[in-house]
Amino acid sequence: MMRAANRGTGMALAMALTAMAPAVGADTITLPAIVPTPVAMTLGDGAIPLGRQVTLIVAPGTEPETAALVRNVLTQAGITDIAVAKRLPAALDRPTIVVGPDNAGLIREALSRSNASPDDAREGYTLTATASGTGGLITLAGRDADGLFHGVQTLRQLLTRKTIPALTIRDHPAMPIRGTIEGFYGKPWSMTDRTRHLDFLGQMKANTYVYSPKDDPFARDKWRDPYPADTLSALGTLAARARANHVNFVYAISPGPSICFSNPADEQALLRKFAALRGIGVHSFYVALDDIEYKKWNCEADQAAFGPSGAEAAGIAQSKLLNAVQADLLKQDPAAQPLIMVPTEYYDAKESPYKAALRTHLDPRIVVQWTGTDVVPPAISIPDAKAATKAFGRKTLLWDNYPVNDYASSAGRLLLAPYAKREAGLSSELTGILSNPMNQEAPSRVAVTGVLAFGWNDKGYDADRTWHYAARDLAGNDARATAALLELFDTQHLAPTFGSQPWQEQAPRLKALLDHVREALANGDEGERRAALAELHAKADALADAPDTIRAGVVDPAFAEQAAPWLEAMQLWGRALQQTAAGLDAAEQGNAAAARYFADAKRIAGQAAAVQSIKGAVRFDGPIKIADGVLDRFIADAPGLIAVTAKP
Repeated sequence: MMRAANRGTGMALAMALTAMAPAVGADTITLPAIVPTPVAMTLGDGAIPLGRQVTLIVAPGTEPETAALVRNVLTQAGITDIAVAKRLPAALDRPTIVVGPDNAGLIREALSRSNASPDDAREGYTLTATASGTGGLITLAGRDADGLFHGVQTLRQLLTRKTIPALTIRDHPAMPIRGTIEGFYGKPWSMTDRTRHLDFLGQMKANTYVYSPKDDPFARDKWRDPYPADTLSALGTLAARARANHVNFVYAISPGPSICFSNPADEQALLRKFAALRGIGVHSFYVALDDIEYKKWNCEADQAAFGPSGAEAAGIAQSKLLNAVQADLLKQDPAAQPLIMVPTEYYDAKESPYKAALRTHLDPRIVVQWTGTDVVPPAISIPDAKAATKAFGRKTLLWDNYPVNDYASSAGRLLLAPYAKREAGLSSELTGILSNPMNQEAPSRVAVTGVLAFGWNDKGYDADRTWHYAARDLAGNDARATAALLELFDTQHLAPTFGSQPWQEQAPRLKALLDHVREALANGDEGERRAALAELHAKADALADAPDTIRAGVVDPAFAEQAAPWLEAMQLWGRALQQTAAGLDAAEQGNAAAARYFADAKRIAGQAAAVQSIKGAVRFDGPIKIADGVLDRFIADAPGLIAVTAKP
């Protein structure tokens, strides 16, 4: 339970988020905040009040699963009386929802009533709401089955409001491929993690998930061996869950460490592996050739077939294998999605013999992944992507190594900053974008939400608003839990690279406040000092209280479970800051008790710094880091900021 002295802080945080909350006043009509941002959304006149009754009309051609999903989101919104009709009623005395493909006559009629036209782009949808007395007409028209499914996700967000404003949304994705690649080193996700993640991808209008955990032995070290029956069955269940979420399940294999490119037996082993996956419902495939030694052959036969080892020869050999796989995919299924590959030179766009070989010899239908200007790039611009297009001879599929935390400089961190520093307009030079998430699936959703929103509408993307949405979504729209999550996110804002400079700064909101306190103590009068110390107390209370609020308030308990050591350390650091604030207060008043407060702060900070990550959960274990370089430094410096002088 929150201490009485801290209730004001919690209320202040909750009130600060009212601008982000979905509720609106009875007479206020506001433009909804939909994530990803739609291509076009305009308000009309009036609003449709939502009660417990609606009429649902499902047009012919609607997938039964999508129709069931509509009923489900209506029920989740508290609508208990769902009447079914087959025709548009003459009078709209209650909310009437019409759902279906935009080529259905019923949908065309409904759109016409709302003076709207269908979105004609792939995966597109149109959603209109027209008010009429005590009811209104809500039409959801999908350009295709995927578009209709995406439109339901927008409807889901609109239904969090008590009224739906009259509006028209015409929407479609900017990038053809949007999703995640489970491509990290260390402990792979569990099947439960993957199931939850596929549901999350569906809600975010993503369309691709690549199964490529580096520590799956049957996808890398033992790639020639068949999967055990139970594992194969579990992958089939995942593929079915992906289809239900309109997500393309892509199976990736990593034969590079041991393959003999010129050996027909190895080629057949790879094709057999894909055939086994095809048998359980997987129809999209990927060959990963990253993180291997490519200037040394694995077999003498490759020396005879391709000549001395080297970058160019490797590019030629890889192209030969990949072209054969692409041809087999089309032989098995003429409508198959193109093969995806990640090259050995997967970062930067500098010209090289290897890239030239791929550009010359690789089947142009094959999709090539690229991680940007570095393994973990600090930024990606349109010129960067254009250079990659030139280097690989095709537009690339961006593999963005964020928020992955499987490398040494990310040890002890959750990467929870907003997705930023990717230039609007990249959709013109990319075939898509895949995020490589963390070993911790639920916390990964914070940053991945940004990646997916950017992939859907890079020109309309707003990093901070999407970041706030991710917090609200995890909190089930609870303002108090949302505020607590944003406190945690700020302490995990730093985004490292493989170099010495991070591409996201550390704890910018906390640092701004602590800098303000330092300045007030150094330069302010007594009133300014007291006001700054009051702000410090409030921030300390917020940090100390946030973990309990998060544990009790997140919708998915997996978030609190996977972030457990960070919540433990955050609470201790918050308590250390509380003692620091008390010490500064005492020093300001000339009270000798300041020394005791500062000593307690130092002791608690030591406990906080000793909290360790969950053993084996990530590739690099170690101490948990909470706003390091900001919070710890302030607590260490605080005893020297005010001289303790007894006042008469």
